[in-house]
Amino acid sequence: MPVFTQQAAPIAGSLALSALLAAVPLVLLFILLGVFKMKAWMASLIGLGTAILIAIIGWGMPTMMALSATAEGAFYGAFPIMWILLNAIWVYQLSVITGWFESLGSLIRSVSDDQRILSILIAFCFGALMESLAGFGAPVAISAAMLMAAGMKPMKSAIVSLLANTAPVAFGAMGAPIIALASVTHIDIHVLSSMAGRQTPFVAFIVPLVLVFLVDGMRGVKQTWPVALVAGAVFGVAQFVTSNFITVEITDVVASLATIAVVLVMLRFWKPANPLPLDHSAKFDDEEHVVVSGKLAHYPNITATGGARIWGAIAPYAIIVIVFSISQIPAVKAWLLGIGQIKFPWPGLAFLGADGKASSMIVNAAGNPVTTTIFTLDHLRATGTLLLLSGIITAIVYKIKPMDAVRAYGATLKQLRFTIVTVLSVLALAYVMNLSGQTASLGSALAAVGALFAVMSPVIGWVGVAITGSDTSANSLFGLLQVTAAESAGLSPVLMASSNSSGGVMGKMISPQNLAVAAAAVSMVNKEGDIFRKVVLWSLALLAYFTILVVLQAGPLSWMVPEVVWAK
Repeated sequence: MPVFTQQAAPIAGSLALSALLAAVPLVLLFILLGVFKMKAWMASLIGLGTAILIAIIGWGMPTMMALSATAEGAFYGAFPIMWILLNAIWVYQLSVITGWFESLGSLIRSVSDDQRILSILIAFCFGALMESLAGFGAPVAISAAMLMAAGMKPMKSAIVSLLANTAPVAFGAMGAPIIALASVTHIDIHVLSSMAGRQTPFVAFIVPLVLVFLVDGMRGVKQTWPVALVAGAVFGVAQFVTSNFITVEITDVVASLATIAVVLVMLRFWKPANPLPLDHSAKFDDEEHVVVSGKLAHYPNITATGGARIWGAIAPYAIIVIVFSISQIPAVKAWLLGIGQIKFPWPGLAFLGADGKASSMIVNAAGNPVTTTIFTLDHLRATGTLLLLSGIITAIVYKIKPMDAVRAYGATLKQLRFTIVTVLSVLALAYVMNLSGQTASLGSALAAVGALFAVMSPVIGWVGVAITGSDTSANSLFGLLQVTAAESAGLSPVLMASSNSSGGVMGKMISPQNLAVAAAAVSMVNKEGDIFRKVVLWSLALLAYFTILVVLQAGPLSWMVPEVVWAK
């Protein structure tokens, strides 16, 4: 079978020129979004077309391979990414048509009617719990919808949810990013987990302060700093203890639950003197957005009180937590994996040999096969499938008529039509860049800085997450490059590999696919560029803050770095 070999420096033999050209699709995409305010689905299609042309002309990728890479990326965008978002929004819609969503808003306001407190409890704490169980776009979609239910403006709900989805991501989806990093670097998983647990707490500590600043400026920081610092400190300490002394898989579960418990207890004894009230009106005057009740008339008004009203309001989210928790029980997880995972060579990029094993038709510049040409389909234990099951259970609990549930699903699909185009295009762009070698050239150029690599290491992770929208994917993409560059520069491979994961999460809030998720969750489709302009400086500021930490850990704080242990 014909084999395509990626080139590190195909443009005039220059790595620098090759990296500049490789960056064009991503830079163009962000400029179209942020500067020209183009709709995300249009900008992403233009970015994709640019990436395909550069792959074919600049990197010499065969046209059919480039198109096949586009198809694989689009399929990955559909399943699992859009499969997750579609079902997450559907669960939310089920609560809307029955009127329970409005009850949820009332319940949230009964805990606190202060926007700043709710940004910590919902976006930071509950969002982290969803990240630990589900990952991908589910935490942003669900926490944004919950904040909007409480009465926070749609744009602010999206921004707060995106920014909060940083601290937990390195350990999200039951430790998937660290597990992937260990598999590609062959460094012991506990060592990587321990190192990440000595980095992410520094991010977690300041994120709640940033959230209250976003919601209410310096006034908010001055009035709510005690609870913000407590939330950040508890979350960070729990991450450190769990990742270093227990196990990587439940790091965020422990951290989020511990933080929720401590914050709720604290609020019984202390509250801000001057709360920032929520906007309870149906219309938000500074946005082209009107929040209206979607309750269907034939469902009775909610009259339940006490515990019945509380459990009814939180039912969809309690069901989600229970379903995902059950799916993580080792025996259940193994059963779902055994009957629900399919691996197959992607047509045009890999093939089945005579021995029945799949082989890649693409090798990287070092001559190693690129494994992403072998597609893994986890259809039964996929996050989206578990969310679909949660939705079906929710419909039964709420006694929703089957046709109403189906119509709600169709309405959700219609609502997300432009988001679907955006996400599929962005993932197709990522796959074309990755499989043609453009992303590797960009990463190699950033790594070719010698002793300054400690500065560039988090940037590489940030670029990877910004492109793929996934810390797990960025670790799979750049993990080995980080280790190789670190050894050449005389730096700790453990520190640099971990920095790829811990620093990469700062790029998640500007990833086009996550921008699309946030916009869809608050019914602001085609406003992704507006959201991007609100979060990009925060992404860069947090990246700079984290980079300073990495430089210190490479120097005076090197005692924080555990010794490397290579996995067998």
